[in-house]
Amino acid sequence: MPADNTNRSALSELMKVSDQRLKGKVIAQYAAVCVRPNPEAANDIQVLLITSRGSGRWVIPKGCRIPRKKPHEVARQEAWEEAGVRGQVKKKPVGHYTYVKKLKGPEAAPALVQVHLLNVSELERDYPEMGQRQLQWFSPEEAACAVDEPELKTLLRGIRKLYKKA
Repeated sequence: MPADNTNRSALSELMKVSDQRLKGKVIAQYAAVCVRPNPEAANDIQVLLITSRGSGRWVIPKGCRIPRKKPHEVARQEAWEEAGVRGQVKKKPVGHYTYVKKLKGPEAAPALVQVHLLNVSELERDYPEMGQRQLQWFSPEEAACAVDEPELKTLLRGIRKLYKKA
């Protein structure tokens, strides 16, 4: 099964940097899980995924701290820069996940990502990273299967419930 191999691969990558995580050497990032009502199914939602610029993996928009911006504001900013998303972002995070961030050369570090729900109202045609990434809408289950990170898979599988609470 491809999903099992992907999970093992993501977990083995995390194991390689576990000593850094235990020592508190973790990169903090903030992300937006971008959702909209499903235009083809009443009372359902879709999740926007984008490709990473380096590996082309499916991910959600995310980035590091920006001075004088709160975490949810960083998530909203990254969603706009990376995908042209405009909408309402929730201040309270809906979850967290960990992944291995590739640095220069062979270096890597664990990254802890705080995730905020963003209700998409508009996709702009012109945004800073236009043409550098692919964008695609998925059902929550399809999105969970498309991403590599096990904790993000779990978060996406439960996004309908989090969306209804928000």
